[in-house]
Amino acid sequence: MSRTRLNLFIEPEHARRLDQLAVMKGVSKSSIVAVALTSWLSPDAGDQREAAIAKRLDRLSRQFEKLERDQTILIEALALYVRYVLTVSTPVPEAHQVAARAQGRARYAQFVEQLGRHLMRGHSLVKDVHEEIQPDSDAFVAGADAGDAAAGEAAS
Repeated sequence: MSRTRLNLFIEPEHARRLDQLAVMKGVSKSSIVAVALTSWLSPDAGDQREAAIAKRLDRLSRQFEKLERDQTILIEALALYVRYVLTVSTPVPEAHQVAARAQGRARYAQFVEQLGRHLMRGHSLVKDVHEEIQPDSDAFVAGADAGDAAAGEAAS
């Protein structure tokens, strides 16, 4: 089989990585470049790149939907809490305001401490609330992720 000699200029970083890969794989740099070029020029290469991009975009879309769902839960929970507090709280008489502020600071410090412990354990109140509302949806999403992975492996 005849070969054509080419003199190419590549970035020093690419040359260094090509050298490392050739040593690690125990093959020549020419064979690595030939395989890469064959892959790039393949008629299926564009379809493979498009499928990979579509898969990543689908994953990002699902993550965005989860973030949007969590944000909606948080906003609604906060709005309900504020409405409840403003509805049931009675005004504090002037004589008791200093004590009420001190108690408010103490309660806030306790809240921050509890929040810190909750976050350190890795729990998510939003996730707990979502599981109570829709207990099967996480299993459905997990199944869809597994299906995407299986489809990607089958296509390879």
